[in-house]
Amino acid sequence: MISPADFDTLAHVPDVAKPSAMWLWLNLDPLGRGLLNPAMISALMYPTLDLTPDEVFEHLVVLTESGFLTTYLAPDPESRETVEWILLLHPLKVDLRGTKISTPEPPPALHGPSMAMGGGGRARARGSARERARAGVWAEDAARAAAWDAVQEDREPAPERPERPAVLDAPPMFCDEHMPRGAGTKKCGPCRDRRLLRDEWMQRRVYEDRLTEFYEHDQHDEIEEVWGGDPF
Repeated sequence: MISPADFDTLAHVPDVAKPSAMWLWLNLDPLGRGLLNPAMISALMYPTLDLTPDEVFEHLVVLTESGFLTTYLAPDPESRETVEWILLLHPLKVDLRGTKISTPEPPPALHGPSMAMGGGGRARARGSARERARAGVWAEDAARAAAWDAVQEDREPAPERPERPAVLDAPPMFCDEHMPRGAGTKKCGPCRDRRLLRDEWMQRRVYEDRLTEFYEHDQHDEIEEVWGGDPF
């Protein structure tokens, strides 16, 4: 059973590894020993904790550095090969009467992390953590760049196609005979008629544009009256 003193021990464990620490307390043998096999531990954790083997190994490194556990090398009782074992430095207090312990004994004195966990194992975990951190930084940079692009698009509206000048569509100023320079000082009745027609056309176009602006403003005021008032 987990006691208040055990929770004091857990308080020194980084939050990211606390669920794994709890799982080790409850699932290693009564002496806090177990085979250091991240793949096997990951499979046994599921579905209580859904962690990949790499994440399990990283948590074991964190727990080692925080003084929650250490590791040692000893023969596997089944294969007789030397493998690495977990040893909790603060196992739960349990009644060992009638309990059979099959895990190998650790060395008489353990001083800090084992060679395997403290050396190449820790480097491997740090390398994996750095890769994840680098990927996270790249993702944040990409998101920040996308957000900045969106802000720039809002600040810099796309250029609009210019309106065609009305004068380009106006009737000609002179008659066919005197196009495009006119009759000069000579009086020409057809040229006069063309100028009068052109002036009338231009005045009509100017009036039409101003009337369009008036109607647009009037419609805007009507919309504000509909949506801007108190609905109750």
